[in-house]
Amino acid sequence: MESADHKLSEYYKVLQEKFGEQIKNYLFPPPIFVAMKGELLELDIENGSLTARYPILESYSNPYGTMQGGMIAAAVDNTLGPLSVIIAPPNVTRTLEIKYSKPARPEMGYIVVQARLLERKDQQLFFTAKVSSPDGYKLATCKAVHWIIDNNSFYS
Repeated sequence: MESADHKLSEYYKVLQEKFGEQIKNYLFPPPIFVAMKGELLELDIENGSLTARYPILESYSNPYGTMQGGMIAAAVDNTLGPLSVIIAPPNVTRTLEIKYSKPARPEMGYIVVQARLLERKDQQLFFTAKVSSPDGYKLATCKAVHWIIDNNSFYS
């Protein structure tokens, strides 16, 4: 299996090819991805999928000692975002719907998020994501819609 560092360098090579000199206008990696200690595990541009993992940190705990649902949602968004940047024009999350199945417990060590593009229709991108434990138990599923933006007017 390739290292996470190799996958990250592969990802940045694709970004450099896509954005060229304009890459300096973006924050790669996003500060929140770094803060959550995200690691890219697998990138498949042809099939529109990306897999990443995130540690289950004590600071992410809810009162029950498991990973707070909002942190799981942030991990999903932090996986969908890098995938969407690679496969589509600039876009933003429009909706994110998560269905939780089991808690992410500290003894798991980390969660794995597998994101995939289902369809692009006009200005919309339709994604799914699955959150699993390291041994493959489903913890949550997600549906998301991203909206392709007019990059020239986004910051004005």
